[in-house]
Amino acid sequence: MSLAPLITEFLEYLEIERGRSRLTIREYRHYLKRFYDWLNENSSTTEPQDINLELVRRYRLYLAHLRNRNGTPLKRATQTYHIIALRAFLRYLLVQRDIATLSPDKVELPKQSSRSVTFLNSEQMERLLNSPKISNKVGLRDKAILETLFSTGLRVSELVKLNRDQINLDRKEFGVRGKGDKPRVVFLSDTAAEWIERYLESRQDHFKPLFIRYSGAVDSDKKGEKMRLTARSIQKIVKKYARRCGLPIEASPHTLRHSFATDLLIGGADLRSVQEMLGHESIRTTQVYTHVTNRRLKEVHKAFHGRSK
Repeated sequence: MSLAPLITEFLEYLEIERGRSRLTIREYRHYLKRFYDWLNENSSTTEPQDINLELVRRYRLYLAHLRNRNGTPLKRATQTYHIIALRAFLRYLLVQRDIATLSPDKVELPKQSSRSVTFLNSEQMERLLNSPKISNKVGLRDKAILETLFSTGLRVSELVKLNRDQINLDRKEFGVRGKGDKPRVVFLSDTAAEWIERYLESRQDHFKPLFIRYSGAVDSDKKGEKMRLTARSIQKIVKKYARRCGLPIEASPHTLRHSFATDLLIGGADLRSVQEMLGHESIRTTQVYTHVTNRRLKEVHKAFHGRSK
């Protein structure tokens, strides 16, 4: 059986059995199509049993020399994503379909340089949160958005899905479903809960979405689904206020997510707890924030080591 229908079955398996998001499915389709197209041009067969280490080596060399439309080479991380998708597909063939092919464990991933994250310090965060002018409904909404992002560490895709009726302002917590449809509970600070409450009290509508737009035509449907802010709108809002308060970096909703995690670790939270609050499947993803704990260790060394005084 050739690879083309097997790739289609694999993508359906990811969607139905593994609950992967549409974005993940789209990316895997893109990566595997590139592999299949390359295989068609560079191999006499597209049978699973003919995939071997030499073939994968040549494909990786092709990725290393590949250029984007603007002439720049593929980033090393993007090359790695191609290989991750290929390994997942090979594992599916072996485990789910019992089809003989190259073991994915023999395909090594390239070593990645340590990933750094951009976050705001407490002074910068305070400036950003105080940027919206709360004298109007747009500013009040934006203030609630910024406070919610920093209080919860939500991904922007999770934030835009929030509905009014799922927010418990008394308990200051609510449930969300993150990547892979994984459920978790997130918590609101007293300040965030207060601003959400003030924002909701200012609204005269009964639309379902928690955060709505105020420009364009009003949705005639009483649920107001078309009034829901998009992820792109949230990104523009954060960027606008980052510029307004003169931040030295181009902040995004993910910058606030990084700042949330960093703030927790500086305050003494353990990495496992931060992992749970961020909704990371693996502790390895959360370990990107160890730059914070390393900095705290340096401060401890400077404060308590005799030769440092």
